[in-house]
Amino acid sequence: MFQSKIQPRPVRAARLTKAGPAVLRAVRERAPWSAGTRRDSLFLAAGLPLGLPCIIALSLPGKAILLALLLLTVLLDLMTTVQRSRVRTLRGLEISGRLSPDAGWLPRLRAGLTWRQAAHHFVVAPIQTFFAALALSLWGTALVLITFFGWVWLLPMDNPLRSGFAWTAKGAAVTAGGVLLLFLTPWLVALLAALDLWTVRALLGPNRAEVLERRVEHLAQSRVDVVDAADAERRRIERDLHDGAQQRLVSLAMNLGLARRTLKDIPPEAMEVIVTAHEEAQAAIKELHDLVRGLHPAVLEDRGLDAALSGIATRSPVPVHLTVDLPGRIAPTVEAVAYFTVSEALANAAKHAKASRVDLALRRVADRLLITITDDGIGGADASRGTGLTGLRKRAASVDGSLAITSPRGGPTTITMELPCAL
Repeated sequence: MFQSKIQPRPVRAARLTKAGPAVLRAVRERAPWSAGTRRDSLFLAAGLPLGLPCIIALSLPGKAILLALLLLTVLLDLMTTVQRSRVRTLRGLEISGRLSPDAGWLPRLRAGLTWRQAAHHFVVAPIQTFFAALALSLWGTALVLITFFGWVWLLPMDNPLRSGFAWTAKGAAVTAGGVLLLFLTPWLVALLAALDLWTVRALLGPNRAEVLERRVEHLAQSRVDVVDAADAERRRIERDLHDGAQQRLVSLAMNLGLARRTLKDIPPEAMEVIVTAHEEAQAAIKELHDLVRGLHPAVLEDRGLDAALSGIATRSPVPVHLTVDLPGRIAPTVEAVAYFTVSEALANAAKHAKASRVDLALRRVADRLLITITDDGIGGADASRGTGLTGLRKRAASVDGSLAITSPRGGPTTITMELPCAL
């Protein structure tokens, strides 16, 4: 029992041993000559002029106070811009606003009329200016106290101050107080600089609603970039397959066909091998051609969505009545999403709906592309049963589109998709 009581002592000693270097490192970082102390002092000094306008306005007599405060209210956004520039230049921290740099004066005036900016410039900034001036003045006070003996020796010999402090305990105490003040001032400067930075970020930075709005915009842009990158990657794979593997297979099939026609004096077993290889090469070319066309059809990029969907309708095992009313081209990524979604929907109709006819209509309404696919099949389509409808919804949502399905038992099934024309 006695050993268990004294067991934590080595652990406590180890903690103190580990804490020692951290304390020494903190003391070095807050030394009067350290880079951190110079940076904090410069940050506070740069903020001194920014709180003076409100202090001067409040010290004016009579109605001049109201006029000065009204002028400062108009200049709130400008003062906010200067504060943000100070933080960006001296701290390397970007505090962005809601407006672009080229916004007009009226939007800037409206942007500055918020309680958070008014609270900072009319209340917080003057208080910070007062304490920053007090903290920075301590540097001069410390230097004066440290060099106190020198100032005393400059006095005449008959001056009572010289005789009272020269080489006395009082003079030594004054010098020691100056040294102590010199080493305590960096901690006060660091505290005030941290509070200054915190208030600027809290009151002049974006609020929670703005942060969430920017995050949504960033996520939307990231999603668009991902979709564009995926489409570009499909195009690259399509080009590589078309210009590389497909051309090699065509050359191989041509050589095998030439051998099949010209070689007449070889054994039947060898000719059978050549014939089989020739037929396999032709089948591989056809499969690769279908694969390349499924990755990204060249007609979609060259002639647009109308021509590409016409090709799908022609190849569909179910007759498709196509109606397209598009005045011009839309975003390439949206065209690709529409093409593959329609292609999958037609494949589902042929595989599951037992339909004898499909009506496919595309039209543009304002900045939205409306696609309607209707079949006369048995209906009862349910996304939860793995019919591919969930994939259609995800594909439409990848470009901020929507997809609705109406499929009662006995039919008909109608798929309505809405996509943006531009991203």
